[in-house]
Parts: sequence; structure tokens; C-alpha cells
Amino acid sequence: MIQAQKPRLTLALFCRVVDNYGDIGICWRLARQLEREHGIAVTLWVDDLHSFRRICPDIDPAGARQEVGGVLVRHWVNQDGVFVPADIADIVIEFFACDIPPGYITAMARCEPRPVWFNLEGLSAEEWVEGCHTLPSSHPRLPLTKHFFFPGFTAKTGGLMREATLDEERRRFQADPATMADFLGQFGVTPQEMASTKVSLFCYPHAPVAQLFAAWQGGAQAITCLVPDGVSKEAVETFLQAPADPGAVHTRGALTVRVLPFVAQPDYDRLLWACDLNFVRGEDSFVRAQWAGRPFIWHIYPQDENLHHKKLRAFLQRYAAGSDSLSALSLCWNGATPHDPDPAPLWPPFQSDLPEMHARADEWQRQMLANGDLTSNMLIFASSLRSSHPG
Repeated sequence: MIQAQKPRLTLALFCRVVDNYGDIGICWRLARQLEREHGIAVTLWVDDLHSFRRICPDIDPAGARQEVGGVLVRHWVNQDGVFVPADIADIVIEFFACDIPPGYITAMARCEPRPVWFNLEGLSAEEWVEGCHTLPSSHPRLPLTKHFFFPGFTAKTGGLMREATLDEERRRFQADPATMADFLGQFGVTPQEMASTKVSLFCYPHAPVAQLFAAWQGGAQAITCLVPDGVSKEAVETFLQAPADPGAVHTRGALTVRVLPFVAQPDYDRLLWACDLNFVRGEDSFVRAQWAGRPFIWHIYPQDENLHHKKLRAFLQRYAAGSDSLSALSLCWNGATPHDPDPAPLWPPFQSDLPEMHARADEWQRQMLANGDLTSNMLIFASSLRSSHPG
């Protein structure tokens, strides 16, 4: 007797783009991993397809409904749409409390069994996260329960997002200098630049880039700074004395600045792997920098009343592991120091400590691997909820 095939698990992921590439970057990685590694039918609802296209060139900004990489992408433009239970996924994820459509929630309450509903929160190293991870929250009117799911840096959180083959791919790439040279060579990086200290720069506009450029160009060690198109445009154009278009390059003193095209996510990962130091911002590139096994400086997304400085210090307390130079440059880069915000005096001691930071990056990565990956941990928890409330 041939058994009927079990229906494919479905999942709806709702994303509002606040930080141009961080929100959709995280959600796109999550959607692809859910489909590729776990065989889940994913619908990704996103309100800004233009930002999406920057990290995924296959996206049609005018497409209301399109399938990309096995994921159904829906343009989220109407919060007042009418939904029926047949429209509702088995698992519903709202990213960072993005308020999914009321009609969708109403239809969720009419489903039997009701879907598992998650609020996937932002990443933080603060201690309170452990106490809030997986906490339930009952809807005030409807028979629905939402659970908070927190990524994090300990076994008492959901861990960090990581594809199953990521670490193996990274190690293979970094063990092959010719492959790294070929990858960077497509952007015009010369053999001389390959031999220098290679730094990728991805930051918000208010970072003190001009001051850091001044320190680098006056230093004794050659540095090649690789900047994606559109990042810190004013400071980059001032250094280049020309438009900061992809392919633009200029050398002054010990510093070479080269503008790269904005690349799709897989190539951005390789850029992080190929550099000796990475400046990253927000959440998505912040997590990818940790999996790159390279030293990095994090530019955290700014919040009112400087709440982001508290989050930054919480992370540095876990990660910096006594590295005063890393903490000092990180705090200065984020405007979290009351004294002179110029990073130039902080660069020489930081540069001297880079070998130790490489070792720390490896050690940190091993710690994070032990926590499992966010996507698998979330699905395990979802399975436990579905088992305990089958009806």
C-alpha cells in the first residue's frame, strides 16, 4: 500500500525594511535556509523590493508575486487585505515586531490547528534576553499565542543564523590564496593590493571615516580599503577626489580606497572571508562577520537616547575578552566615548593587536558553533509547540 505523502510544512515570514539591507538581509537568508535545508514552503512578505534587489539581483521591484530561489516573494503593500484560513501558513514569523496584517491574524485564529506564531527579535548580548527567549504572549482578543524568539550568543538563546555548509565553505575558501585573489581580482584588486592589509568598510553615514582614512594614509603599513557602492559616499569621494562609482580607486600615502559594486549576499560573505579586517553595520553583516573568522568592528544601528551604546558594550563585554584596543576603537567608531571622537590615535594599538584578534575570532566562532544555528533551533521549538497543541 502506498502511503500518502505528508503535506509540506508552510511558513510565512513578514519583513518591514527599516535598516536598508539589514532587515531584508536577515529575512532573505532565513527564508532560503528554511527552504533549502528544511524543505519548508516559504512565503516572504516584504514591503521594500528595491532594497531587496540590492542584495538579490533576481528580484523584480515591480513584481507583486514572484518565486525566487524556491521562495515565494510577496510585495507587502496592503495591511487591510482579506485572508481566509487556507491562506495561513503552519508557522508565521513577524520579524522585529513588524505588525502583520490584522486580517491575517484574524484568519490565523480561525485555523484548526492554529499556526505557530513567532516574533523573531533583534540580536542583543544583553543578559535580559535569556529570560525573555521563548516567552509566550497571549493575544488580547483572539485565541492565539505568540512566542518571542531571540537570537543570541549563549545556549539560553536561539543562537546565530548559519547555513549548514557555511563553515566548511569558508575554510575551503580561506585556505586557497589563489581563489581569494581571483575573487577580489574581479573587482580590480591588484596583486600589490592583495599583499596589503585588506579592509572591508560597511558603515552608517555618521561613522568617522575621514579621520580613519587620515590615520591609514599616514601609517607605515599599506592598507587597501574596499567600500561597497553608496557607503560613506561623502568621505569616500573626498578621498578619491572623484565620484565614488564602482571601480573608482585612488592611492594616497599608505592607503588605497577602492569602490566595489554592491554585491549579492554570497559574494558579500566571500568579501568578508577575503579581508583581514571587516567594518560591518546593523545585524546581518554583523553576524556574517562573526562567521568569517576575521577581526571586525561593529557599527551598531543607532537608537534614541543612545540605547544602542548599552547594547554595544554588552557585546564587547562578551567578545572583546580584555582587548582594550578593540573596545576603545569600537566605542569611538560608534560615538560612545565622551572624549575626542577621532579614531586616529586608537588605530596603532589596534593594529598591533590584530594577530591576537585573529585568534580570538577563531575561539569565538567555536563558542557560537556550540549553540547550534538559529533556524534549526527555532524549528525544533516550533515542533514542540505543534506537538503540545495539535488541535
